[in-house]
Amino acid sequence: MSDPVPPVIAPDPSEAPLPASLRLLKWLVILLTLTMIGGVITVVGLLVTRMPQAFSTTSPTLPEGLTLPAGTEPAAITFGSDWIAVVTTDDRILIYGRNGALRQELRLTAPAGP
Repeated sequence: MSDPVPPVIAPDPSEAPLPASLRLLKWLVILLTLTMIGGVITVVGLLVTRMPQAFSTTSPTLPEGLTLPAGTEPAAITFGSDWIAVVTTDDRILIYGRNGALRQELRLTAPAGP
């Protein structure tokens, strides 16, 4: 009696090893993916830690020796070379000298509508 011939089994193409160039490309894509994930996490982390300062609801602090008129609250402060401008919540710009003396007051008005 002769031995039966075993059936020929075709190899599974998904188990075939990748060529060297494709293995390198696969690892480069994995490295790029990890780098991009790290970059996105870094950007989101920076935005989360820096943005609360931008959206602060507290009024800006005035320099020492600078007093605003009664009933006004600062909305923004700008420092020039020899002056300090304070924008108030009641639509005025108060310009002070470095010594704290009021130099000029500008009242802001809305432009005439159509």
